[in-house]
Amino acid sequence: MFSRHATATTLALLGIGASFTLAPLAQADQAPSRTGAVTASGSGPSVIAHRGASGYAPENTLAAVDLADDMGFDWVENDVQRTRDGQLVVVHDETLARTTDVEQRFPDRAPWRVRDFTGAEIATLDAGSWFGQKWTHARVPTLRQYLDRVDRNGQKLLLEIKRPELYPGIEKDTLRVLRQEGWLDRSHIRGRLVMQNFSADSVKTVHRLRPDVITGFLGTPPVAELPSYAAFTDQINPAASSVTADYVASVQRLKGAHGAPLKVNIWTVNDAATAVRMSEFGVDGIITDRPDVVRDAVDS
Repeated sequence: MFSRHATATTLALLGIGASFTLAPLAQADQAPSRTGAVTASGSGPSVIAHRGASGYAPENTLAAVDLADDMGFDWVENDVQRTRDGQLVVVHDETLARTTDVEQRFPDRAPWRVRDFTGAEIATLDAGSWFGQKWTHARVPTLRQYLDRVDRNGQKLLLEIKRPELYPGIEKDTLRVLRQEGWLDRSHIRGRLVMQNFSADSVKTVHRLRPDVITGFLGTPPVAELPSYAAFTDQINPAASSVTADYVASVQRLKGAHGAPLKVNIWTVNDAATAVRMSEFGVDGIITDRPDVVRDAVDS
């Protein structure tokens, strides 16, 4: 999903014409303390920590996962890409420039694409000081490291495969790591794992390779096309700005690939007013950099 802190240079490298930037949010030492292991009120939407508690700790790092856990949030979202030597790493942007010190460490390797570096090279990068000096020792985790931490915390994972067109076969690679790390057993598949993507073809590939895995499509398909998506996915996960209450209801009237009503998780909501409006629309989940803000809004 679109980043919050992207610079103009990074956006240009990504080919994004419009800016989706926001001012940096509060640092983690300002984050509220844990108030109980809940996601939202029992009947309200689940609150999903976007790239971990990324409003308060550097995104997609183990620190952000741990902070989400400390704050009481079960669900975390992450992004997966593949290195030059085939390792899967957890990072959002196609390039490493925005969230690491790669420009200083490897000045002659522009535009610093993830796929142009080895896993060992990426492991040496500082993935935290851009967010705050206290995070200097944060690193870009491998998918294995990330899965181990989420599992240790007893959390649940909304896993996004980034730009599958750049990484042929990444669906199979990701499923292999999930299986090796114990994430494709019955307990994980039934309630702790969702795999999502902006590419319908990639979601179809995951569904074909592992029909038991819950999947989500990132986007807002036309209502007339929703039945075709319901054949291979379980969730329609659009941007908050693109949905109405009628659209949410239209999605939820259909049954997804596993026979349950399609769910709607919207992104990325960081303010109370939008969270309340989305809750009133009846969405099933809200993806947010500031999970405490959303939780307080939908619980009030």
